[in-house]
Amino acid sequence: MEIGLLGGTFDPIHLGHLIIAEAVRIQLGLFKVVFIPAGQPWLKADREITLAEHRLAMVKLGIGSNPHFEVATAEIERPGPSYSVDTISDLRSELGPEVGLYFIVGPDALAEVPQWKEPARLVDLCQLVAVGRPNAPKADLEALESAVPGISPRIRFIDVPQIGISSTQIRERARAGLSIRYLVPSGVERYIHEHGLYFT
Repeated sequence: MEIGLLGGTFDPIHLGHLIIAEAVRIQLGLFKVVFIPAGQPWLKADREITLAEHRLAMVKLGIGSNPHFEVATAEIERPGPSYSVDTISDLRSELGPEVGLYFIVGPDALAEVPQWKEPARLVDLCQLVAVGRPNAPKADLEALESAVPGISPRIRFIDVPQIGISSTQIRERARAGLSIRYLVPSGVERYIHEHGLYFT
């Protein structure tokens, strides 16, 4: 069995996340994709993040219509900063060595892997699946290999539909009173309005 993992702040989850997850699932023939909302993402410690309970609720609403999508709450429940290597190590212990784990990352995250906690151990635990984003530069594999020897064969590049949606853009539009319809699932849009998220 092979499982995709998609971590993120999901502040909020949007259609780009869902399109990427489904495209990777189909292309790699994955059994499912597990969405992992971050608790306290250490790389975003300098900005305010919406409460985890709201972000988790939006993820559940966003993925609810796809039977191949699940959510894991490990990072939200774990105290302190969220580190991908800890989460994936726990999943590896729980699922066993025979389950293939595919960690889906965008171009920004891929470039930052050398800064992550224990990157060499991370790529031993799972295969990295790198997806593109509009106008994002191509990965510098030479620099990545220099920083994390052995990472290159552990990266698989997947072409996905290029959807130029970002959570930052959605928050800014909501704050400005602009429509976010068709950028997020309808249930997520209702949740944002009902709870007054991003409007102040």
